[in-house]
Amino acid sequence: MIFPLIFIPAASAQNSSIDNGKTIFQTKCSGCHTIGGGDLVGPDLKNVTNIRDHSWLVRWLMEPDKMIAEGDPIAKQLLQKYNGIPMPNLGLSQQDAEDVIAYMANQSGGPQGKPPEKPPQKPPAESQPAGNPSAGESLFEGNTQLKNGGPPCQACHNVEGVSLLGGGDLGPDLTMVYTRYGDQGLSSVLATLPFPTMKPIFVNHPLTTQEQADLKAFFKQAATRPVERGAGEVVWLAIVGLAVAILIIQVIWRNRVVDTRRTMVQGTTKEQIKEAKQ
Repeated sequence: MIFPLIFIPAASAQNSSIDNGKTIFQTKCSGCHTIGGGDLVGPDLKNVTNIRDHSWLVRWLMEPDKMIAEGDPIAKQLLQKYNGIPMPNLGLSQQDAEDVIAYMANQSGGPQGKPPEKPPQKPPAESQPAGNPSAGESLFEGNTQLKNGGPPCQACHNVEGVSLLGGGDLGPDLTMVYTRYGDQGLSSVLATLPFPTMKPIFVNHPLTTQEQADLKAFFKQAATRPVERGAGEVVWLAIVGLAVAILIIQVIWRNRVVDTRRTMVQGTTKEQIKEAKQ
């Protein structure tokens, strides 16, 4: 029996690659990048497939952390240009990287034949709610719960001067995060939380628009006066600690004096009774 050969059209396979690249880009890359929409946290990636060598792009998408550690000159240049914010390792396979590159080429007007999508339009300024730094601080510390059930920021991050005992150290210090990312970049990050350690936690518990605005206002305030926020609380912590230490010493010393006096009195009484018998 002769089985007919089945050929998969090249165009169909290519479209599948582009579609997979689109899914990956939208879920893992769009929080920091656009294709034709301007810089965010990282660069606009329109025409990046024409600017960078293909093999460099593949490796950069797969292991940017290793390339930065190795001192790759392009990686160092990007790191310096974009406020020292490194691209995280997204855990992409080689095929994933190839698909993302195909999608970026397609959206840049590449030869795949699919018309590029329009870049995302920035929402008008009036549609963004005003942020309240006090409300943002309460959200950061966990005094106000996030509406969609996400954990408070302080569980993993610290901001100088917030809370006497400080925050967690699993994530980076966020005292100057507003300065590092800028207003637009921080808005994008808070909207998508694209980092590998945060994405699984918040994918089903996203921040509301108001929470994003409040946290951004809080981070902006923290970046402008980090020292003033923390100095008074450190002093009060030192005073409270000293007072507790003095109280403990007094209790221990008082008990020690009582025990010593009791021993002296008992010893004296025994000697007096012995003398009286003689």
